[in-house]
Amino acid sequence: MVKSQRSKSTYPVLIAVFCASLASLAYEITLTRFFSISLSYHFAFMVISIALLGIGAAGTALFLLPSGKDLRLLPHYSIMLALAIPLSALLVRVVPFDPARISFDGTQILFIGLIALILSTPFFFFGLTVLTVFSLLSKKSGTIYAADLIGAAAGSLVVLLLLSAGGPGTAVLLLAFPPLAAAYFIADRTGRIVSAVLAMSIAAVLVIAPDMAGPAISPYKPLATALRFPGAEVLQTTYSPYSRVDLFTGAAARFAPGLSLRYLDPLPRQTGLSVDAADLNAITHRAEKDDLAFLDHLPSMLVYRLSKGPEVLVMDPRGGLQVLVAGRHGPRNITAMESNPHIAGVVRSYLGKEDSFLPGNQWSKGLGRTILSSRDTRYDSIDLSFTGSFPTGSFGFAEDYRYTVEAFRTYMERLKPGGFLSLTLYLLPPPRTEFRLFNTISAAAESLGIKDITEHTAVIRSWGTVTILFKRAPFSSIDIRTIKDFCRDLRFDMVLYPGISEADSNIYVRMPENSYFQAFRRLADTGSREQFIEAYLFDIRPVTDERPFFHYYLRLNTIRETFQVMGERSEYFFEEGYLLPVLFLQVLLVSLLLIILPLLRKRSLNAGHYHRQTAAALAYFACLGLAFLFVEIALIQKMVLALETPQYAMSAVILAVLASSGAGSLLSERLPWLRDPRTLAVLALLVAASAFVLPAAVRVMAPLPFGAKYMLVFLLIMPTGILLGIPFPAGIVLLGRTRPDLLPWAWAVNGCFSVLSPILALMIALAAGFSTVLFLASALYLVAALLLRTMYQRAGA
Repeated sequence: MVKSQRSKSTYPVLIAVFCASLASLAYEITLTRFFSISLSYHFAFMVISIALLGIGAAGTALFLLPSGKDLRLLPHYSIMLALAIPLSALLVRVVPFDPARISFDGTQILFIGLIALILSTPFFFFGLTVLTVFSLLSKKSGTIYAADLIGAAAGSLVVLLLLSAGGPGTAVLLLAFPPLAAAYFIADRTGRIVSAVLAMSIAAVLVIAPDMAGPAISPYKPLATALRFPGAEVLQTTYSPYSRVDLFTGAAARFAPGLSLRYLDPLPRQTGLSVDAADLNAITHRAEKDDLAFLDHLPSMLVYRLSKGPEVLVMDPRGGLQVLVAGRHGPRNITAMESNPHIAGVVRSYLGKEDSFLPGNQWSKGLGRTILSSRDTRYDSIDLSFTGSFPTGSFGFAEDYRYTVEAFRTYMERLKPGGFLSLTLYLLPPPRTEFRLFNTISAAAESLGIKDITEHTAVIRSWGTVTILFKRAPFSSIDIRTIKDFCRDLRFDMVLYPGISEADSNIYVRMPENSYFQAFRRLADTGSREQFIEAYLFDIRPVTDERPFFHYYLRLNTIRETFQVMGERSEYFFEEGYLLPVLFLQVLLVSLLLIILPLLRKRSLNAGHYHRQTAAALAYFACLGLAFLFVEIALIQKMVLALETPQYAMSAVILAVLASSGAGSLLSERLPWLRDPRTLAVLALLVAASAFVLPAAVRVMAPLPFGAKYMLVFLLIMPTGILLGIPFPAGIVLLGRTRPDLLPWAWAVNGCFSVLSPILALMIALAAGFSTVLFLASALYLVAALLLRTMYQRAGA
């Protein structure tokens, strides 16, 4: 099914490698969006990590079945990859996996395994394609690896366009075309006919049913719940590379967090807004100014009773409610900063002419703290909101740079001397988010020289929300009187203000024990704060940029008590981050199986000299599998602050790393002296230096235009990226010359450790920070340098 068994030109096989890599990397990114919409981000992380073991499985398969290493099979592999991408997405839709049943239905774990097995199929055929070429053309490893990396870099760009055009469903169908094109190019007449027929069939599906392979939303997601109300319907659905936004109507589209029980009139018309079928908010409409009277009864209005200043900043306004609150009384110069540009575009487009009721507003898109660091504007009030239509917790190991000590320090520095910072969040028992938030604010204030946080903070509580206020100057007696009057009129409870007594709290919405007052009083007191934090059930320590996991609260030494407090529900542990070690163990077991299976072919593993060489080679490729993704993941995290969103950071870093690594791979083929172990030592030094250089570079880049920052990120990463592309082909060339039979096994080891790498990197970052991840990657490259030297010595090179 190929033009000839062996072609003198390597261009056809390089095209096959390029297209397979493009489609596979793009499919991997598409799957993260697929599962973020249908289930949630943490299940996406779990399933995809296991599915990627398909790449390692390809190495084990070709080691056990060497006949599969045949260039004549490349068209078959490409066609199977093209079919596997859309078919796997379709099959996953029909697997009856229900995350809500995990705690009492053991079959759900089997369904997770089934989903992972289905999704591993495309990556298995990708592995067969690339490994076959590496095995038979090992002398050209530099060029082949470059085609692989450059194809992946192209995939990281192509997928952004596909996800914007039609979402994950359309993307998985379109991604079948690159491998089909490769098969058409390298196959004989029969292969071309098959490729063309399949391409036309998929094109017909795109026209007739473009959403056929799209994600099926879990019935337990907030959007699905909202749409079960009578009369609810979706008005529009739009996609971007990093979110799906739905606008809908219905009873669930009612958004007034903490609304005073004294407000008895109906709310104005509101349109529901959902992000990834989960984060619900609402767009508020009005015909007359009186339609917005309910705004005066929200706890978040307090900051505007305290501050009459005209300069107001609203962070992440989503549907715009807090912008309306800010503009309710008197003219103000309101600036809105939305970290998700897709939401800002949808809201402003939907409002149309109504947008004029947002008085004097300015909209900025991007991470607020990064934008603020490039401006000199000072604000009378800065308003942050943690609320959505449905109160939900965030997933534990999702990083969030908006709520770190460094972020709050930036917010405070942009306040005028008498300026206020206001944060409103839902009450989600047991309390943890509000305590961590208060501690993080306290740490930021102390870094600015504020020694007594009790003079600068106030906390109030409604029936369902907590509002925390920080003032750059100490609260005055007038401020305190305003807080008391506001709470008395609207029946909100005061929790903390300078000079509060226990008798002043827990009056209107009474709790059996006045635990909020006791907790905040101890946290505000520097003498009792640390003791309270250490004794508390959850981890409520301040969060920093080095460990930006604001929503990760679990502590190892209180797991039993936490299990009991959370109603003995195992789902909580999965949601909070204990899925990571479980996932790590699952992947580790499967990886060990794939690595050990080749031992069944004992005749290929001679003792003595060859045995030692085998051990060194496998350890070398294991180090590369771990280290490469350690570096990539840490670099992405370090660049989030520069490029303002995780999606742009991922795009820039993946493109820079893969493109420059591809260039490095080509250089290593033309300049063989680069394959020296000392190159890996230099790489190790550059990786370690990145932990110190990149944070400083990010601060310098902050005021620059986005395009300039994107280019600078590329240039910053390029020297390290070029060297990252050398170790793998260096090992392939050496192994191809001395032990070509070991190439599939080495591939399997590298693939399996590459899958372990992102899970392990996150676990390390949760415990010790992302700089530690870079230092460990540096150490792994040093070990790899020693192993490569050993391999050269035993090969007699």
